[in-house]
Amino acid sequence: MELLSPNADATFALGRSLGLVLQSGDFVGLTGQLGAGKTLFSRGVAEGAGVPLDDVSSPTYSIIQSYRGRLALHHVDLYRLNSEEELFSTGFHDLLEGEGAFLVEWIDQVRGAAPEDVLRLTLEVTSLETRTFKVTTSGPKSEALLQRWTAERTRSPPR
Repeated sequence: MELLSPNADATFALGRSLGLVLQSGDFVGLTGQLGAGKTLFSRGVAEGAGVPLDDVSSPTYSIIQSYRGRLALHHVDLYRLNSEEELFSTGFHDLLEGEGAFLVEWIDQVRGAAPEDVLRLTLEVTSLETRTFKVTTSGPKSEALLQRWTAERTRSPPR
């Protein structure tokens, strides 16, 4: 499935609509070049999940930011990591055992970071403002999340 975002506001709105339907145990992996809009999209997800935007920052250097909104949201950025050992030392795997939803930027940076069932979004820059989101699922949980997200986007399309 592909989604087109004509501008930054629409990218944020796509994220927000996903955040509105996230449930504990959901796992979303993001890929795309620098500047594709992963962090902007992630801020939208956080707002949709009930996290105050003032609390949301890019976890590029901290690796993991955990927020509390209507559910726990673990925002992870793997850009600076190079191995499973480095990922292990962050406590990431311990978080997987607990409650909350996961939003992981640069999911392909570390082999073994993604579970088997993940909603994967690849953001592509198609023009100065426009982004294309390529969306795939890999199991029943991510398929159910995609269905909830599609219903939410249909109910409240971005402006």
